[in-house]
Amino acid sequence: MPRKSTTTDPEKAFQRTLRRGERHLNTVCTKFQTWQTEFGKCSMEVAWQCSPYEALVRAIAFQQLHGKAAQSILNRLIAACPKEDFPTPKSITSFSVEQMRAFGFSQAKVAAIHGIAQAAIDGRIPSRSEAEKLDDEELIERLIELRGVGRWTVEMLLMFTLGRMDVMPVDDYGVKAGVAHLFELPELPKKAQMLELTEHWRPFRSIGAWYMWRLLEAKRVK
Repeated sequence: MPRKSTTTDPEKAFQRTLRRGERHLNTVCTKFQTWQTEFGKCSMEVAWQCSPYEALVRAIAFQQLHGKAAQSILNRLIAACPKEDFPTPKSITSFSVEQMRAFGFSQAKVAAIHGIAQAAIDGRIPSRSEAEKLDDEELIERLIELRGVGRWTVEMLLMFTLGRMDVMPVDDYGVKAGVAHLFELPELPKKAQMLELTEHWRPFRSIGAWYMWRLLEAKRVK
């Protein structure tokens, strides 16, 4: 008899990982239990088909802009390349600064996006399959060399493009504010304190960070 296929749907496997992460956080952090019970299951989503190159372009487009405004600008860029699902690096480098500015990008974002596109052409940005073989810090060190790309941007790529489960974005305001609420701190925690307070969340700190964003949103609503 032929063997049954052991291939699993990445999304289904990811959902199982989320459930394991929730149970782990509930077990190791008593303060986490109440909030997780109140909010429910983690519904973190990952762009499984997105390449690191595309993720970085999208991240630059959304920097310091309201989501709808950024998406509108990005849509103009995408519409200018109707034969492509997303503009290729060569397509982007073919647009002049003036054309990119006409889409709505600032001068700084044009320079950053052109730089990312050229880096992809030069092979300095790994493909998705290549990125999946690199550990978190290797990928961070490689990509923060690009103009406009900081550690936080790569951390978001790790979480929401590659589905990495143990990322703790210690410089993210929302995560820091959530941790401050959760642990009843008088002020936002510094980097060292953030790492110390969330160390026992390993290897599911990405899920913990996701819940901290939800916690902050809930407190703002109230």
